[in-house]
Amino acid sequence: MLVRLDKWLSEKSSLTRSEAKDALKKGKVLVNGQTAKDPSLKLNTDSDEVILDGNKLIYEKNVYFVLNKPAGFVTSTSDSDGVNVMSLLKGEVTKNLFPVGRLDKDTEGLLLITDDGELAHRLLSPKKHVKKTYYVECQKSISDFDMDILRNGVDIGDDTPTKEAEVTRIDGKIINLSITEGRFHQVKRMLEAVDNKVVYLKRLSFGNLVLEDLGINPGEYRKLNSSEIDILKRS
Repeated sequence: MLVRLDKWLSEKSSLTRSEAKDALKKGKVLVNGQTAKDPSLKLNTDSDEVILDGNKLIYEKNVYFVLNKPAGFVTSTSDSDGVNVMSLLKGEVTKNLFPVGRLDKDTEGLLLITDDGELAHRLLSPKKHVKKTYYVECQKSISDFDMDILRNGVDIGDDTPTKEAEVTRIDGKIINLSITEGRFHQVKRMLEAVDNKVVYLKRLSFGNLVLEDLGINPGEYRKLNSSEIDILKRS
């Protein structure tokens, strides 16, 4: 693929478009070993090598991170409501990245962060029925009757009840809950609908990606490898 050099630099580094042009003017950019100063130079992203300030820049059409979100961070790209999850991706170029869906500030677990808008749309679309599984600690014991209500769909105050869910008891007050929607505060509202309350919530999986298999502790993140990206896209 051919792309303007200044545009590519601004997308794949921390530079703005104007800063990229300034770096080119100052001779800080090498393309295939030669100093490049023309911002309109057409770069072949499949074969050309670009070095900025001595650091080789790698072209990736899209980037996919997985984060084990700790409590206390807002799922946002800005700090308007508190410290956002993007601050945990230390040293990464994050200006084109965004979280896929939302985890509440007090919710932990698997969170995808990418710049692939098409995939994010497919993963979040209610029509695709992509499953998300949560570990839920409840305020009080949850009965078999209430679990059946959650399984069959429950009124949480929206225009329609929730879709069918999978519910597995772990302990008297602990369940695993799998849903295919992403309504606002959905898990918490589902438990409130059966006269209970969530006291701890953690996302265990998103589609075919399982947090336990990814080897990251709370607050840690890493890039998905090619096979994991394929697994995610098959979700």
